[in-house]
Amino acid sequence: MFWLLIAAGFGLLSLAHVAPFPFLLDAVASAPAVWSIPDGDGPPAVYLTFDDGPNPTATPLLLDVLAEQGAHATFFVIDRHLTERTAPIVRRMFEEGHAVGLHTHTRHWMVLPPDEVARRLHAAAARIERLAGGAPCRAFRPHAGFRSGRMYEGLARAGYSLVGWGWSLWDFNWYRRPDPSGLADRLAARIAGGDIVVMHDGHHENPEADRQYAVDATALLIPKLRARGFVFGTIC
Repeated sequence: MFWLLIAAGFGLLSLAHVAPFPFLLDAVASAPAVWSIPDGDGPPAVYLTFDDGPNPTATPLLLDVLAEQGAHATFFVIDRHLTERTAPIVRRMFEEGHAVGLHTHTRHWMVLPPDEVARRLHAAAARIERLAGGAPCRAFRPHAGFRSGRMYEGLARAGYSLVGWGWSLWDFNWYRRPDPSGLADRLAARIAGGDIVVMHDGHHENPEADRQYAVDATALLIPKLRARGFVFGTIC
């Protein structure tokens, strides 16, 4: 029994840091944790978010889809993927009314001192503003959702919120590439008002990864949601 209790405690502790849904750590965190956004009095809203960009190939195509469909989204960009080549893509995000938040390519941020987390957030935000001409909002999504108390303390010191996503509202498929039609159908069937959806226009290691599936799935998903009366909001 003793070892079962130890194992259960260790499992709960681990889950608190890696769960793809709000859990124990988020309830006591020193910074806000946003996993859904309560609906107001208007039409139900859904929040499309995209991680790991800017991608010089996929992100412009995705922006084209959003422009054609008249929808807005939030892009969580990785600082090291922002270059002189990709900065105009982020500038376009701002110009077309999308929101930009901060992301990271590594789980290492879990163990950084709080002051270093805050310093990196401020540095990344300042670099985006300098290169792309717009300031990101104070929203941060950790790599794969891995988080810690130290990370939360750093977010609090920098005035940032941690942003997650709704249950199963992501584009991950075990050991196989997502199918755009199947992905759009699955997401559309699960989404409710206030939900946050996460897809990937880039890759945490490869800034030029093939993400055509995300572009195609978004083009299919938006009409499905609009037909159900949803509007498209931004996290910020």
